[in-house]
Amino acid sequence: MPLADFSPRRAVVALAAATTLGLVAATPAAAAPPDPGAALSKKLTSAVTAEGVFGHLRQLEKIADANGGTRASGTPGYDRSADYVARKLQHAGYRVSRQSFEFPYFQELSPSKFSQVGPAPKTFVNGTDFATLSFSGKGTAQGTVTAVDVNLTPPRASTSGCEATDFANFPKGNIALVQRGTCDFGVKATNAAAAGAVGVIVFNQGNGTEAANPDRFELFEGNAGGPVPIPAITVPYALGASLAGTANTVVRIETDTLSETRTTQNVLAETPGGRADNVVMAGAHLDSVPEGPGINDNGTGSAGLLEVALKYAPLAKKATNKVRFAWWGAEEGGLLGSSHYVSALTPAQVADIGLYLNFDMIGSPNYLLAVYDGDNSTGTGTPPAGSGALETIFRKYLASRGQQVVDTEFDGRSDYGPFIAEGIGIPAGGLFTGAEGMKTAADVAKFGGVADVAYDPCYHQKCDSLSPTSDGADAAVYQRLKKAYGKKLVGNINVFALDLNSDAIADAVARLAWNTSGISQPGDAPKAAAAAAPSGGQRGPVPTA
Repeated sequence: MPLADFSPRRAVVALAAATTLGLVAATPAAAAPPDPGAALSKKLTSAVTAEGVFGHLRQLEKIADANGGTRASGTPGYDRSADYVARKLQHAGYRVSRQSFEFPYFQELSPSKFSQVGPAPKTFVNGTDFATLSFSGKGTAQGTVTAVDVNLTPPRASTSGCEATDFANFPKGNIALVQRGTCDFGVKATNAAAAGAVGVIVFNQGNGTEAANPDRFELFEGNAGGPVPIPAITVPYALGASLAGTANTVVRIETDTLSETRTTQNVLAETPGGRADNVVMAGAHLDSVPEGPGINDNGTGSAGLLEVALKYAPLAKKATNKVRFAWWGAEEGGLLGSSHYVSALTPAQVADIGLYLNFDMIGSPNYLLAVYDGDNSTGTGTPPAGSGALETIFRKYLASRGQQVVDTEFDGRSDYGPFIAEGIGIPAGGLFTGAEGMKTAADVAKFGGVADVAYDPCYHQKCDSLSPTSDGADAAVYQRLKKAYGKKLVGNINVFALDLNSDAIADAVARLAWNTSGISQPGDAPKAAAAAAPSGGQRGPVPTA
């Protein structure tokens, strides 16, 4: 792959000294010492190819195809994906370990239904008017809607359903309508069930303005964090406000779900050599959602990281720092794999991790090139010291390839969240090419593509695959993207974005393996840092609050 020349410019400075003989002596300035990180970057980015990364994606899709169309944690498709990654890493000479943990598993067995029975019958559209709350109970619930402590007055600050006392005098057998805000969705749903509700509707909060905060008005996916005993759905703010303002509305909710405890694992691989007190970590989640094979989300991050790791192995012997790669399980359930890993670390082990890099969706079809906002220029998080320097490394590399870059919120909504959390404070950075958010005209001016179409129209759907398909996405949308990108688009993957970002991963790993100055020092104590609650932003596991 092409790489801009990072070697220092050689400059000759003429030093003139007048003498009694009128002679002038010129002495060249000492050349800057060679940068071993830049040299390693050149070798590694040349070794990492789009063909190599794509080969891993093809294998992941084959695994999904042979295992019910999914690679979700807790399924055979995930286990075979972990086998594939571990086998490749072991053959390359890494020290590979597999960290098992239990987690709550959820799956929709068939699409949910939601309708208004009276006073005016109406059928709502799944995915447009409502969505199933993850870990919803299974069954049919019909009853009168009862609003619980909702607040429809701007700024609409809401603690609806957060306290058991909110349900005082709640009519048993009714359906509870609660508003997003303050506490986890699981708390609201559990309190509703305890009060005798037969179902629960969570509507978006509507705080701020819709223009500035569309994610707080539109339909959203929600995660209860664990099983709730009654059917539960989410709806947009406008529909929730309408239900709250209309007396004696009877609705019907039908859900077909599975909730149980399962076991999955993280795959970890580290170089045999290098400083163990200043570990460079890089990770990507390996699981898909149950609905599909997850080839962009997050086959791309997993495949790009795997190819970098495999090509780095023979180059690692002389590098300063130990490099540890991670493929996380159960990210889609709420960062469960990375959270389990971090929670199991001792304070000394935390101190030995110099930094963490995260790669979650790096080949979105209608892509943008986004870097985690480590210097907090957008004011969306509390990055640990050193995160800004990681942002700079990615920005410089992408600029060297002639690319513009935008920030993505540093809000903890992917597997870097546990690393930057309060009491941990490990510097973090990473790349992102967009998920369900809509591409803007400003994005098109920077990156091309199609405005008013999602960065990934197949986000969390069956069509997140290498096979061009209209299943779960509008066929006309795919054709518009194909027209815009041509051969760069292969199924749900933009090959240009995947190729470029895989190189950016290689560059960062190579440079940081040699030098982390300005980011971390060996044995740094944990830094105080508070990650923003994972309730907003463009990407990440389904929010829990």
